[in-house]
Amino acid sequence: MASKKDFLKETIQHIDIKEHNVVALVDAMEKMAFSARDLNRAANIYDRMLKDKECGIILTLAGSIFSAGLKRVVYDLLQNNMVDAIVSTGALMVDQDFFEALGFKHYIGTPFSDDNLLRDLHIDRIYDTYIDEDELRVCDETTAKIFESLEPKPYSSRELLWEFGKYLDENGGPKVDDSVIYTAYKKNVPIFVPAFSDCSAGFGFVMHQTKHPDKHVSIDSAKDFLELTKIKLFSKETGIFMIGGGVPKNFTQDIVVAADLLTENPPMHKYAVQITVADVRDGALSSSTLKEASSWGKVETTFEQMVYAEATIAMPLIAGYAYNKGAWKERKPREFSKIFAA
Repeated sequence: MASKKDFLKETIQHIDIKEHNVVALVDAMEKMAFSARDLNRAANIYDRMLKDKECGIILTLAGSIFSAGLKRVVYDLLQNNMVDAIVSTGALMVDQDFFEALGFKHYIGTPFSDDNLLRDLHIDRIYDTYIDEDELRVCDETTAKIFESLEPKPYSSRELLWEFGKYLDENGGPKVDDSVIYTAYKKNVPIFVPAFSDCSAGFGFVMHQTKHPDKHVSIDSAKDFLELTKIKLFSKETGIFMIGGGVPKNFTQDIVVAADLLTENPPMHKYAVQITVADVRDGALSSSTLKEASSWGKVETTFEQMVYAEATIAMPLIAGYAYNKGAWKERKPREFSKIFAA
C-alpha cells in the first residue's frame, strides 16, 4: 500500500527572476506576432509604470499561482518596490503563502494520480501539485488562534493580514525567506483579500465564531472597499498588473468608480496589464477586456494590454523584464499601509 511519503517527495521550487535576464528575449518578441508581441508590449507598459514617479502600482492575483512556483516573483516585486498594494484571493495569501511561512511545502505531483487514494492519504491535489491536508489543518487552526488574540470587532482583510504578518514576526519570523505576507508587513505594503472567508482563514473564522457566537472577530468587506479606494484617492495616478481575473480584478477596477463618488473626476487607472487564459467570448469578468473596462470609466486605453497566456509562463517574463531593466532602482516605496495608521 502506498504511503503519504511516496507522494510528498519533491517540492515545488519558486522561480527567481533575478537569476534569469530575459530582457533580450522579451525585446525580440516585439518583432514577432500574436501573444509574443502582446507580452512584449505588456512588459514595456509595466516598465513604464515603474518609471512614472506619480504612479502607485496595484498587483492583483488570482489562480493557484503560488503553489505553482510564482511566490518568489511576488516577493521580489515587494522587496524591490515594484508594487505598492496587493489585491488577492484568500487561497494565495493564506493557504499557500502563510502556509509555507509556517514551514510547510507544496509538492510536485501529477494530474493522473488516483484521487480516491490521495483522499485516503490526506493529500489534496491542485492539478499537478500536492499539498498535505493535515498540514492545512494546522494552518486553519493557526488562523483561528490569531483571531482569538484580537479584540472582537469587524476588521478589513488588510487589517487581518497585517495581524498575520505580526504573528509571524512575534513567533520567530517565517520559516521561509520569501513570505509575501511577512514582507508586505515589514515594507508597509497593504494586502487586500475581498473574499477573505474563501480560504483557510474561513475555517479559522468558523472555529472562532462557533466558540464565540456573540462577541467575535468578523470581516468588514465594505471597509475593504473604502480602504482600497482611499489608496486611489491618495495616489491619484495608478497602474494595475493583473494575474488572472476574478474578484481581485473587478475589486481593483471598481475603486475608480468609488473614487468618483467621493471626489470630482478622479483619473482612471492610467496603466493596465492583464495575464489571463479566460475566453472573452463568454462575457465573464475574468475575460472582460481592458478596453471594455474603459466603457465603465475604470481604465484608460492608451497603456493597456491583455496577454492571453498561462501565468506561470507569462508572469516571470513580464516581471523579469521589468526587474532587469532596473527602473525600480530609482523608485521610492509608497508605504500605503501608513495611510491607515492610527
